[in-house]
Amino acid sequence: MQPIIECVPNFSEGSDLQLIRQITDQVETVEGVRLLNVDPGKATNRTVVTFVGHPEAVIEAAFRAIKKAGELIEMSKHKGEHPRMGATDVCPLIPIAGISMEETAAFAQKLAKRVGEELSIPVYLYEAAQPDKSRNNLSVIRAGEYEGFFKKIKEPQWKPDFGPAEFDAKRGGTVIGARDFLVAYNVNLNTTSTRRANAVAFDVREAGRNVVVNGEKVNQPGSLKSVKAIGWFIEEYGVAQISMNLTNINITPLHIAFDEVCKKADARGIRVTGSELVGLVPLKSLTDAGRYFLRKQKRSTGVSEKELIKIAVKSMGLDELGPFKPEERIIEYMLRLPADSKLVNMNLSAFADETASESPAPGGGSISAYVGALGVSLATMVANLSSHKKGWDDRWEEFSDWAEKGEALKNELVKLVDADTKAFNKIMEAFALPKSSEAEKSIRSQSIQEATRYAIDIPFQVMQASFKSLEVIKAMAETGNPNSVSDAGVGALCARAAVMGAFMNVRINAAGYTDKVFVEEIVSKGKEIEQKTIALEQEILKVVNDRIGL
Repeated sequence: MQPIIECVPNFSEGSDLQLIRQITDQVETVEGVRLLNVDPGKATNRTVVTFVGHPEAVIEAAFRAIKKAGELIEMSKHKGEHPRMGATDVCPLIPIAGISMEETAAFAQKLAKRVGEELSIPVYLYEAAQPDKSRNNLSVIRAGEYEGFFKKIKEPQWKPDFGPAEFDAKRGGTVIGARDFLVAYNVNLNTTSTRRANAVAFDVREAGRNVVVNGEKVNQPGSLKSVKAIGWFIEEYGVAQISMNLTNINITPLHIAFDEVCKKADARGIRVTGSELVGLVPLKSLTDAGRYFLRKQKRSTGVSEKELIKIAVKSMGLDELGPFKPEERIIEYMLRLPADSKLVNMNLSAFADETASESPAPGGGSISAYVGALGVSLATMVANLSSHKKGWDDRWEEFSDWAEKGEALKNELVKLVDADTKAFNKIMEAFALPKSSEAEKSIRSQSIQEATRYAIDIPFQVMQASFKSLEVIKAMAETGNPNSVSDAGVGALCARAAVMGAFMNVRINAAGYTDKVFVEEIVSKGKEIEQKTIALEQEILKVVNDRIGL
């Protein structure tokens, strides 16, 4: 896997969109980098930018953006609600795929060294990039902010890691580091009081507050681990907010942070009216939130990804201050390539037309995957109907679990629709390679074999997923809403067709593969799945017909 890192620099300008564009244009000049999100805030006078790519390309893009920000932003005139110390206030690198935190930290150090030496900007390392753990906390480094750093930088313990020990009046200082994925999240309150917002922030943030007990100052921790929070008033919206950084969403997820703020605010006579995300968020944060709020309602969680996101957005009021567009705010959606879902994004008529055209793809493998997806979708529908059936309230969780299993298999099979066509195209591309020399013939032959192996693996995955779906289908035929038993029966027919159709594709592609030991093994496994599928389909159809009774 190619290493991918994310960079989320925060620039101290949130109103001048033309100026911000000049900075982000620098990011887009670097090949191999993809600009994902630009999120300006007027009240904070700060813009959060998100881009991803190969580490070397990312740190080059970050360097160019930091340089341009230093040229355009005048820190001596900067005012804003958010703590800050420089034109590029903070620039974290985050490992996304194929790279460790230690390796990411090394890239952060490389970037920091270059910024300090070539741009003469004071640079501090933080989090995983900072070897001195006494000064690796961003809030500690930034304490005193821009105004206080003219004096602070002269103190021996605050000598910059790179760059001059002189604070730059125009550009300020910069903090560069490596950290885990952080979610910046603000919760809106029905008050204009910063003091009351801060009280709630201190209630929930891990650092808590200092209180006096028996004449001594002691720390009283807040209720949420891995959460930093402050309260502020946002003039742009006319409300106070709790501004949070969720530094480990595995410990404190988005929905738990939201609910806890609701609880603490309510105890102080304050209501939460909504919330907002700053920058991008992982898909799992919203789907987990959707499931959480559905469970609180005792509703089935086995619904589509789109529906889970909708529930999360509405439950946390993420659209209160402006439209929430998942395709622009979820990191996985921003990284998707249109070619990876060309077929499944077609409407039914267009998909049928494409299948019927003279093009050989999509063919039987893609159709088998889609038929399998339809089969398990029917079973999932029965599970959701059963979960919400009047008089079956004590069984909602049982059917919700089945619906979740069905939804996961449906999603897997839908992805395999395009994957099978992609597999066919790989074979065609391999056969089209040049073969005029022995070296070219060798490369072509190897490419054909690699593509053929992929073209065997994909329909075999269709077989496996479709066979697994029969477990859900059988359960719904036996115990689901009796009015929908015929839907479970049709689902079984689809699953069998998917398994048998995919197996045909496994066999026809395996005929051209030279590793005969592998071929014999995969065909043997395929035959076993096919036989078990046919037997299980008959069991399900008997149950269905018995329950129909005519």
